[in-house]
Amino acid sequence: MDLLIELSNKRLLNTSDLFKRYMIDEIDWSDRLISIVGGRGAGKTTMMLQNLKATYGLGARALYVSLDNIYFSKNLLSELADRFVKLGGVALYIDEVHKYPNWSIELKNVYDNYPELKVIFSGSSMLELYKGQGDLSRRLSSYSLPPLSFREFIELEHDIHFPKVTLNELLTNHIEVAHSVTAKIKPLAFFNEYLNFGAFPFFKESRSKYHERMLNVVNMILDYDLPSITPIDYAHVLKMKMLLKIISELVPYTPNISKLASLTEIDRKTVLKYLDLLHRGGLIYMLNTPETSDSVFTKPQKIYLGNPNLMFSLCDENPNVGTLRETFFCQQMSVKHKVNISIKSDFLIDNRYTFEVGGKNKNTKQIAGIPDSYIATDGIEYGYANHIPLWLFGFLY
Repeated sequence: MDLLIELSNKRLLNTSDLFKRYMIDEIDWSDRLISIVGGRGAGKTTMMLQNLKATYGLGARALYVSLDNIYFSKNLLSELADRFVKLGGVALYIDEVHKYPNWSIELKNVYDNYPELKVIFSGSSMLELYKGQGDLSRRLSSYSLPPLSFREFIELEHDIHFPKVTLNELLTNHIEVAHSVTAKIKPLAFFNEYLNFGAFPFFKESRSKYHERMLNVVNMILDYDLPSITPIDYAHVLKMKMLLKIISELVPYTPNISKLASLTEIDRKTVLKYLDLLHRGGLIYMLNTPETSDSVFTKPQKIYLGNPNLMFSLCDENPNVGTLRETFFCQQMSVKHKVNISIKSDFLIDNRYTFEVGGKNKNTKQIAGIPDSYIATDGIEYGYANHIPLWLFGFLY
């Protein structure tokens, strides 16, 4: 226990407070059992350490542990919790839970047996966490940490802070919002950087190796996360990689499931199941109209990659600019709002707002006569009327 406390304090001393993910202010940290899911490298560990440091400081009242520590090869998590509570501990921050067998069952027991103890946990395997959360059911407050927003990228890379804006503010006041940003920076100068390598904080470590690391993340999801929640042999993992590669070269893709099944030599039902897992793993977005069933076995009407950076990592050639625009809009908007495809335009947001995404020469012909319709326009600093700068949608979180 003494060694774990020492290791925890060392991590706290090395944790910077200069940049914080937006979600740190949205989590109700007073809840007794909290899970944070999100892509590998999204900043979950740093966020937990920042909260521990700000709330409890150094000492033994709160403890950060990673379950890939060799300590847990011979010691149970439930035994650690028991000792920790008896020593006066009140908050346990647990990382890499997916690397510990039966983690969800033990956390359930800890929650039930030690009502005085608060537990916050996360892990790098999004799919494994989704599976295990079912065991915790009503006890759990769960949060999903998305990739960096364009706003967060600017803050992390250039140390310039801007407040979040709501969709309503953009729709009613986008000219003034844009002016508050352009008074300090030239957003278009940073926008292409973000599309290429700004989705995950590890771009700060090395831009040149960023896409290599992105591919490593993809391989970890397919090689480790996917087999952890569904029986799948290595031959099918290779077919999943083939499926993702096919999608990456065609997005935005209106899928022909029978053709995908033929190309990958997987039956149609299994293709739909694997597409759902890729979606939950953050590698793709599957969109339908609002009326479409959300069953796992319903064919998606359109597929996008999970974020714009994946297009640069997975595609052999430079991504299509139109696809990059739509992927950015879909990913940034989906964090706070329900995104569907529109039968008349590109996107339907919250079953109310219609959006067409395009370049600065895009006209309103396609959305003429549609109430609450807008154009998310790339290549402009300021908008006008219902033309809103595309980059501004990166300030929604």
